[in-house]
Amino acid sequence: MITSPLWRGGRYAVLGLARSGTATVRALAASGAEVTAWDEEEGRRDQFLRGTGRLTIADPMAIDLTAFAGVVVSPGVPLNRHPIAGRARAAGVPIIGDIELFAQARADLPPHRVVGITGTNGKSTTTALIDFIVRAAGIPSTMGGNIGLPILEQEPLPEGGIYVLELSSYQIDLTTSLDCDVAVLLNITPDHLDRYAGFDAYAASKARLFAMQSPGHAAIIGIGDAPSAAIARDLAVHGRNADVTRIAPGICMDQSKWPSLKGPHNAQNALAAINAAEALGLPNEAIDRALASFRGLPHRMERVGVVGGVTYVNDSKATNAEAAAPALAAFDRIHWIVGGQSKSADLDACAPWFDHVRLAYTIGEAGPGFYQLLKDRLVVGCYGTLANAVAAAHANAEPGEVVLLAPACASFDQFRDFEDRGDTFRRLVGELP
Repeated sequence: MITSPLWRGGRYAVLGLARSGTATVRALAASGAEVTAWDEEEGRRDQFLRGTGRLTIADPMAIDLTAFAGVVVSPGVPLNRHPIAGRARAAGVPIIGDIELFAQARADLPPHRVVGITGTNGKSTTTALIDFIVRAAGIPSTMGGNIGLPILEQEPLPEGGIYVLELSSYQIDLTTSLDCDVAVLLNITPDHLDRYAGFDAYAASKARLFAMQSPGHAAIIGIGDAPSAAIARDLAVHGRNADVTRIAPGICMDQSKWPSLKGPHNAQNALAAINAAEALGLPNEAIDRALASFRGLPHRMERVGVVGGVTYVNDSKATNAEAAAPALAAFDRIHWIVGGQSKSADLDACAPWFDHVRLAYTIGEAGPGFYQLLKDRLVVGCYGTLANAVAAAHANAEPGEVVLLAPACASFDQFRDFEDRGDTFRRLVGELP
């Protein structure tokens, strides 16, 4: 567990008691802070709080926040709609997240470095790949943030270790002092706009990762979209051109030795990871070895089986059209399972790869709308559930073809989350005759 003497005696309210909130309560309490914890779900309030020390159960909306050191909220709390934002401002109390607490704790940790990775798509794969490369070089590493265990729950690394953090825009919004030794921005495309005043505000959230950096720290930026390119230009204009490494779109790379890094999007992810590793001073031999042996992440272009010569690929993490498009680009002769809880009414980002699709199978709330959208461009059917779609694809697919779950949608209409959707797909494939 990561703790800090800075928190001793301070009063903190923690709102949201899922994984990161739980870890935050424990880390603050272990540091000697006075903690008031709350979650709308009674079960979460009760499941772990007994015996955690100086702890009070109370809704921060119902108590006086004056003299609190901070209100620590889960990234899932929508600050643009939740009244806690106004209440904390009125009390003059900062709203922060667990990543900001980690940033505050850094001064008392053994000397280390931090890599922060953000972007609309590709964050998890790039984060895991950088962590894998660091470990291949024999350097202690841990990954956290929006991936793996909450960062405060993990044990501090020994001297020379590297923390590799996947950072969503929500987490960056709740952070004010995280100075990354290496900061990576992969891309910015429309997503999560229900949480922002507009696309420009969403892009500005990503840009804050670089605003928190000290001059001389590395900034690696994919410039394939206008907002990301603008961030790179702005850094250059403000005297940090020497810090910036730009990743241009469409760079050709030999991916033949990287079995889990197929497709043009993974070429970009790999190049970002390579540049980050080089900025850390890691040897080329370790980088090459890690790229060849990396096995990818669950639910991200994960090959879950081959049945009757047909390959089944789980890309359940592709929760918007921009994220689904790379998987369509990576394979030919695809049976595409698409749909769920839609974030957008169009699939324009996928359109350049429609010629890779042999048949499409729409599911979920978005199924009827996507059927209407695709019926004049593809052979498509509306199947309602994932089970129906898998069964139909199994009946139609021929050896050498790919059945691809790349939903381009959120999962919450029919599943707990994208992991649940991907696990269900994996189970359904495992049950095929």
